[in-house]
Amino acid sequence: MTANRLTDYIAQMREAAVKANGFVSDMSYDEFIADERTQMAVGMTLVLVGDAAARIMQHYPDFAVEHPEIPWNKIKGMRNVVVHDYYKLDLPVVFETVRKALPDLVLQLNALHHWRPQGE
Repeated sequence: MTANRLTDYIAQMREAAVKANGFVSDMSYDEFIADERTQMAVGMTLVLVGDAAARIMQHYPDFAVEHPEIPWNKIKGMRNVVVHDYYKLDLPVVFETVRKALPDLVLQLNALHHWRPQGE
């Protein structure tokens, strides 16, 4: 695995999180609950964030350990719920995650944006 793949995964996580935020930025909770299309779009972005996080954890475990500020296991867990138990999704939790946790994640990922492996 090259370091470029790591930076790609970080960028993928950030891009999907930003999209999720954009999908609900002008929505109230009630509007989100009534909008199945947005729910599904947000679900897909959570899958994308979680897939990239899982790849980082698998292929770059030291990096994940070095950055405990990012809740890698929770992100991967959310992805697994969306993929495997979509019809049991707790929509209030999804909305809260997108509105509150993802903006923080984007800031954390922005801080990693200029990360380079030692020696580069």
